[in-house]
Amino acid sequence: MRRPVTLGRALQYVAIALFMVFLAFPLVFLFTTAFKTQAELQSPDPQLLPAQWNLDNFAAAIERANLVQAAGNSLLVAVVTTLIVVVISLPAAYALARFRTRLRKLATGWILLSQVFPFILIIIPLYLMLQPIGLGNSLAGLVVVYVVWSLPFALWMLQGYVASIPVDLEEAGAMDGAPKWRVLISIVLPLLAPGLVATSLFAFIGAWNEFFFALVLIKDEALQTLPQRLALFVGAEGQVQLGQLAAASLLAAIPSLLFFALIQRRLTSGLLSGAVKG
Repeated sequence: MRRPVTLGRALQYVAIALFMVFLAFPLVFLFTTAFKTQAELQSPDPQLLPAQWNLDNFAAAIERANLVQAAGNSLLVAVVTTLIVVVISLPAAYALARFRTRLRKLATGWILLSQVFPFILIIIPLYLMLQPIGLGNSLAGLVVVYVVWSLPFALWMLQGYVASIPVDLEEAGAMDGAPKWRVLISIVLPLLAPGLVATSLFAFIGAWNEFFFALVLIKDEALQTLPQRLALFVGAEGQVQLGQLAAASLLAAIPSLLFFALIQRRLTSGLLSGAVKG
């Protein structure tokens, strides 16, 4: 009986290893390309690893595309979008999950319907709406667009977390004499920590990587975000500065990876602390 189990476990490990290689290869290729010289990139016999590691592509990319300013714009937009999305979606998701009213059905229908529309159908109406109020070429207007676009999915995700929390925990806290706000802060909020982390991650990465809305709304070069600046490395005729693009893309991926590494630790700790308090 042990032999099939052992063979099956070995096949699982092989499958996982192959899948990890499949996922990691683009990142490895991006990393090694960023350190290659132009001669190596144009070589008819390309190698995975550079013959001589250098930082020329990074220096050229930062100088040419002004990545520092663009990264600051993207970071500002992503952080503000994340905070607004979490602040709005948290009480709204709790209301959707706990209060059974007709408004809940309408809100749920709006959430599902909003996910059907593609970007191209709403970008022109958004542009026409933002221009008269002075938000057409501003980071504030971009934040408004990202918040509106991220809220439906954030609400849908958070209300699932709220619905998974037993109502008995809230009733037990109320029976102990705790007011409603105390029950929400001491019991519900810690148990929602994983959901808040997932929502924050979705909102942050979505705002950090978004390109289409920023391309249409932002015209001032000083206000352009990082994805817009990365497009400079692709010429009008499809000619790509591969080394500089790889270096800039690698730098652009670092904040997302750091943000994920930072909040990932909160997933388990938030869940356990909430369970203990509940």
